[in-house]
Amino acid sequence: MPYEEAQTLCSALTGGALGSERLHTFVHQAAEGLTVLDVAPSRDDIARRIAEMATGRLRRPVVGLGIDGAYVPTRPESARERQSGQRHSRARRASWHGQWRDAKGFRLSLIDAERIVPLLSWHQVHNEEQLGAALQQVTEAGLIPQDQVRLCVVCDGASWIWKHVQALFPSARQVLDSYHWKESLHTVAKVQYASSERALEWVEAPLTRLYLGKVGWVLGGLRRMQPASEEARKALDNGWVYLQNHRDRTHDGKWRRGGYPIGSGGMESSNTCIGHVRLKRSGAWWYECNGNEMLALRCAKYNGTFDRVFARHRQRLRKA
Repeated sequence: MPYEEAQTLCSALTGGALGSERLHTFVHQAAEGLTVLDVAPSRDDIARRIAEMATGRLRRPVVGLGIDGAYVPTRPESARERQSGQRHSRARRASWHGQWRDAKGFRLSLIDAERIVPLLSWHQVHNEEQLGAALQQVTEAGLIPQDQVRLCVVCDGASWIWKHVQALFPSARQVLDSYHWKESLHTVAKVQYASSERALEWVEAPLTRLYLGKVGWVLGGLRRMQPASEEARKALDNGWVYLQNHRDRTHDGKWRRGGYPIGSGGMESSNTCIGHVRLKRSGAWWYECNGNEMLALRCAKYNGTFDRVFARHRQRLRKA
């Protein structure tokens, strides 16, 4: 919750008066330097959840890995500087300009036909190399016993995501999020046909073929189509290239029969619950450092390691 609400609630519950600035300082102290391994569940805890899911089943449980980014509002470090002007004068518009930055993250979840059990989430405002390093830390720590689960990676078509997947999880099942390949075909239909009814009639065929794994038929059909306009030509070329690049990741019927997820809804939910709910409040603009600390604490909350983070903070205070 916002610091002002936390200040009011804390005072009402404890009787102790704390200012919002003190809460700022406390959050910074508790979250400073947190890494993905600090907020991740232990290997034993993850193994216990996997064993519970595997009880009574013939096949190994499915662990889904989603990777995605979501924009959050940030402010530059220059906004910390004291602004010129007289005190008690009318407030002026801030001289700094906010920027929407990509908070990249990943989520690991146990999945079966009846439920989804979140295992590990990690979100930070950082670049793709730093995200790859965090994934590598999780892999090297052995948090996910890949010999006991069927790992499935569900992502959109971003090349940087699949680069890390190929390097770190070469044996994982790779699935292109169904919404994205369906969107590319609907884009073709929209610009190729003037009538919406005709567009929907056409798009049903390639959608069905892709579901059945007949990617070659769809690619051939796109190549044979006569574009109705220059815009349609670009859409056809883009759609063909997109499906060609991910032709081994679009067999949704096969993935469903195997119990694998075909959509990235779990990852989108993680973006919302961990990032959007707290960082995208009205008028909020975050320094990158402060935003990452808040994201780390919220990851700990949803990973079930919140108490462990504060135990770490108490140990640091004792040493100091």
